[in-house]
Amino acid sequence: MVQLNEKAPLFTAMAYHDAEFKEISLESYKGKFVVLFFYPADFTFVCPTELEDMAENYAALKERNVEVLSVSTDTHFVHAAWHNDSPRIKKIQFPMVADPDHAISKAYEVLRAQGGVADRATFVIDPEGLIKAIEVTDEPIGRNAEELVRKIDALIFAREHPGVACPAKWKKGAETLKPGLDLVGKL
Repeated sequence: MVQLNEKAPLFTAMAYHDAEFKEISLESYKGKFVVLFFYPADFTFVCPTELEDMAENYAALKERNVEVLSVSTDTHFVHAAWHNDSPRIKKIQFPMVADPDHAISKAYEVLRAQGGVADRATFVIDPEGLIKAIEVTDEPIGRNAEELVRKIDALIFAREHPGVACPAKWKKGAETLKPGLDLVGKL
């Protein structure tokens, strides 16, 4: 699988966004955080709940200069049909990227060997194009966008404060840690 702190594989693909078909290039988002949000398929069960959750947290992510790109192996035509058909998916304001040739899913190593769909996977890419967080879950387990926002707050804080760490459940404004010998065995 792609590794943390490695360059994120670049891609260009068609997407459904703002009631239009658009070509999306990952490279065009350099300078901001990007969340690549892979999901198995449109018109399914857990996927619409996750995408609705992400849509409901999109404004919070945009406030942090974060862009979300959802990705499935469906075509941009299917994304448009789903967006027009589902009340949950109608809430989406971020680009819905199409990966029907599986190039993106293969590049990020999340394409399932059986079935031709992507795993439930989230990659957070920093403004320099480095992968800073990876989450992959099994089919029946939906993700939590609020936790993703918290992780991005921690990534932004750590980026702005080198040498400082954010402990478990850290939230913006909470106490941080300065890793060092004085903390060994004291926590």
